[in-house]
Amino acid sequence: MGVLDGRTAFILGASAGIAQASARLLAADGATLYLLGRSMKRLEKTRHRLLDAVPGAEIVLEEGDPEDEKTVEAAARAAHAVKQRLDIVIGTVATGGTGPLIEQDLETFTDLVMGNLRSNFLALRHSAPLMTAGGSIVFVSSTSSKIPMEGLGHYSAGKAALEMLIRVAASELGARGIRVNAVRPGLTEAATTQGYIHLEELTTSFLERVPLGRLGVSDDIAPAIRYFAGPESSWVTGQSFAIDGGNEVRGAPRGPMFTV
Repeated sequence: MGVLDGRTAFILGASAGIAQASARLLAADGATLYLLGRSMKRLEKTRHRLLDAVPGAEIVLEEGDPEDEKTVEAAARAAHAVKQRLDIVIGTVATGGTGPLIEQDLETFTDLVMGNLRSNFLALRHSAPLMTAGGSIVFVSSTSSKIPMEGLGHYSAGKAALEMLIRVAASELGARGIRVNAVRPGLTEAATTQGYIHLEELTTSFLERVPLGRLGVSDDIAPAIRYFAGPESSWVTGQSFAIDGGNEVRGAPRGPMFTV
């Protein structure tokens, strides 16, 4: 018997690395997975990987845009319908991009900021009313919400707003037994970092600011998401937990590293 047996987890952006690693841990503890992503091909690959790791896992796939309101509303209801309950919601959708703030027009800046908020807000808005037995909502933030990094102004602004959304939602939903938390990864191998994470100058500069001496991978982040999702964190809400190899201790590299 897994500690999450009978519980349903709704994961948005489910084919990305952190989402997959988190889904694997949730499934291993018995949760039923409802996975929403933009590409059915990637979702099918995700399901195969999950079943290889957790044979017999119950997995439902839905292709759709996790930033579209009608899609997210319908997906949340469909996730609830699987077992007539919704217990865990994991929001992982983010928007990358780099460049100085004054070189972005308003439309670009707004779109990049909202790309780190839109899907998460929709997940919160349409999942929380269905979580009638309480539960846990977990979002993926970033150390850039706390550390100013030149060239990532839009991303930092979006993640900082997400951190406040989490705190307000935790206060508003606490009486209903719904906890809202976040993990705050440092520089990690992920879809949003593929444009620059392999640049030697950048990673070398970052590693000088990471006491543990390496960049992150999805399996570093997933256990914290699993903790927030499960009963082990039943008295924790409104929190954001840095998983960054100690990067926040030393801060960002000096200079405009994200100008590619």
